[in-house]
Amino acid sequence: MLIHENETYRIIGAAMEVHKTLGCGFTEKVYQDALEKEFILQGIPFVRECSMQVSYKNEMLTSTFAPDFVCYDNIIVELKAVEELSGMHESQAINYAHVADMKVALLINFGTESLEHKRLYNPQGTK
Repeated sequence: MLIHENETYRIIGAAMEVHKTLGCGFTEKVYQDALEKEFILQGIPFVRECSMQVSYKNEMLTSTFAPDFVCYDNIIVELKAVEELSGMHESQAINYAHVADMKVALLINFGTESLEHKRLYNPQGTK
């Protein structure tokens, strides 16, 4: 059984609706705006670009990061609009999940003819 299976299924479905409507070829921000609208239409709870701090050797850094979305209070959603996902994109999503103490990150790419999505797991996460 997948962790947060129903929630990730709904998020991916919303992303598929956005991709079906807009296709590929826009910037990440356009897809982010459209996905926000789709989350609202589908009743998917989310926070957009919430600022998070990183701890380094038990000390908080002044720099922050902001995942594209946090859905259901426990799933990082990171969007891309690129020709091909790389290991760097996966590492970014996993690192965001690790710092946020979440078990699941979704990496969604709108930059290809068919929507790409990857469920990534952070085994140390508690949420």
